[in-house]
Amino acid sequence: MACFFRRRIAAKLARTLQQSEDFFIPALSAVPVLKKQQTADFKLYISTLRVRGILPSSGDIQLQTEDLVKRLKQDSVVEDISAGNGVINFKVNRELLVQKMLEPFGKEEDEKFGLNSELLNTLKRGTTLVEYSSPNIAKKFHAGHLRSTIIGNFIANLKQSLGNSVIRMNYLGDWGMQFGLLGAGFGQFGCREKLKQNPLQHLFEVYVQVNKEAEHSEDMRQAARDFFRQLEQHESEAVSLWQQFRQITVNEYQQVYKRLGIHFDVYSGESFHQDQAQEAVQQLRSQGLLKTSEKGTGVVDLSPAGDMSSVCTVLRSDGTTLYITRDLAAAIDRKEKYNFDEMIYVTDSSQANHFHQLFHILLAMGHSWADRCQHVPFGRVRGMKTRSGEVVFLEDVLDEARARMLHNMSQAKTTKEMDDPEDTAQKVGISALIVQDFKGPLQSDYTFDWDRMLQAQGDTGVFLQYTHARLCSLIRMNEGVDAAVSDPSLLLEQTSITILQHLLRYDEVLYQSAQDLQPKHLLNFLLKLCHLIASAHKELPVKGSPQDVAQARLRLFSGACSVLANGMRILGITPVDKM
Repeated sequence: MACFFRRRIAAKLARTLQQSEDFFIPALSAVPVLKKQQTADFKLYISTLRVRGILPSSGDIQLQTEDLVKRLKQDSVVEDISAGNGVINFKVNRELLVQKMLEPFGKEEDEKFGLNSELLNTLKRGTTLVEYSSPNIAKKFHAGHLRSTIIGNFIANLKQSLGNSVIRMNYLGDWGMQFGLLGAGFGQFGCREKLKQNPLQHLFEVYVQVNKEAEHSEDMRQAARDFFRQLEQHESEAVSLWQQFRQITVNEYQQVYKRLGIHFDVYSGESFHQDQAQEAVQQLRSQGLLKTSEKGTGVVDLSPAGDMSSVCTVLRSDGTTLYITRDLAAAIDRKEKYNFDEMIYVTDSSQANHFHQLFHILLAMGHSWADRCQHVPFGRVRGMKTRSGEVVFLEDVLDEARARMLHNMSQAKTTKEMDDPEDTAQKVGISALIVQDFKGPLQSDYTFDWDRMLQAQGDTGVFLQYTHARLCSLIRMNEGVDAAVSDPSLLLEQTSITILQHLLRYDEVLYQSAQDLQPKHLLNFLLKLCHLIASAHKELPVKGSPQDVAQARLRLFSGACSVLANGMRILGITPVDKM
């Protein structure tokens, strides 16, 4: 594996430069492959050595590069060392590359490939709490929540695969003035019969109706305030209605999560922290952090000069709590309950200031662990509409992705007979949604495009699934062939070497993903792997080859299939084995 070669090169550099081997491990990076073109395997930038004071920071960088190359000696592992432009390139022995890279496969270590790399040892392990999805109760699951759901799931999967203990939390928007509106609105516009027939749709209709009414009716706005106050004071009738709305919604959400292949360890919500929110207010007051504004609201001064030029409101003038008050209470409660090492919130970028204020107030209250809380923001999706152009609920999007994929599969000449085409179409449709979302930086907005998303060619989820299914088919067709590599010289064609060189980068890609929590690194790695596999299918046939050659090639394809499937699962994509 990559760590074997990195360690050998690091040892060589350490002896020459009288430094610790461990310094060079993260400094050595695998060279991205170019199709049909030979490249070195690892590179080291001289600028890294200059910054760390290992080489003088002044002087000609190219002369330093060439001088160090002359001092480094080739051996049985590293067969070529050359100078590039301010970079040293290392090429490892080709037969050893084949042997070491394919060694883990077929030994029940397939799922650990890349994950036990010493490069990942520098990452902090521990308990990670990820809060994601977090839709609002009594509203249908809007397609806008899809991003938080799939991004949070990716982060939780990644952290878990890297050895962290992960708590997946869905923090439902189940409290606040919206429930005052809904409670008051249900009293006026609600129908128990409709609530039985299509519960969430009816609640959505009531919510739309009451919002319109509240725009021009002070009586309705007052009724909403009264209902929310009844909730905060635990009046039984209001609480009973709220509990009914909450359970209806959770039941429906769980069906959507099941379709997406997503689960949560904890369903929490703002309502869990209503009493603790008042306790947090008391703490702020006792610490002298709570001020009263001219409007009678409770605020915390966040201005650097302490002149109230920047404040955060934590209490309404009538004494009821706000979203941020409950978030403060929730964060403190989670630390006490789970003793997390880091907490990650996944919401859209419009909430960036909210989390900046939240972390700031927690630190001011003396909670130093707030430094280990992080907000992962994301941009908006434009143009996500169904054929009819209606308001888009996630179920409608999933239905349409499945229907379009079923149609495409029925038209394709290569589609195989399968036990449950609808299930396959659903999995492929969801992977298409995820891949379109993950291709760029999370903070960027992107335009949703049905046709581009569901193409079998190009960098799409359909292409990922097709490549995996094709590899599974190849393995099934050769079940009698022992996928072994007794002679590494059987896989020295450039096509084989290029795939193995690409696999050298897998641990680096996981490391990079862990640093910035962006799925694009892993996704782009897998898409590149699929393109390399497509070439290899043509150039390295298994069928009709001599037995030892067939065995070696099958081992290569099996290893690539394993890495592809493992990477897809981290992204939250369920691999299909027939298409």
